Amino acid sequence: MNSQEEERLKAILKATLPAVEDVEPRRDLWPAVLRRLDAQPTAPPWFDWALAGGLATLAIFFPAAIPVLLYYL
Repeated sequence: MNSQEEERLKAILKATLPAVEDVEPRRDLWPAVLRRLDAQPTAPPWFDWALAGGLATLAIFFPAAIPVLLYYL
């Protein structure tokens, strides 16, 4: 890409995308995050248990796979 193409691309992007004027949030977001975390259930979903069971089964039937699993952790 030469400089002429780069300038043309910059002009197209500036014409297409609006300028960002206000980058600060209008309010503090941390209290909303804490409320959302408190509202969610604390028990892990079923697929986490299924994944843990699958890994345990894999470790029982294929003990040589344990170092491979530990390597990828």
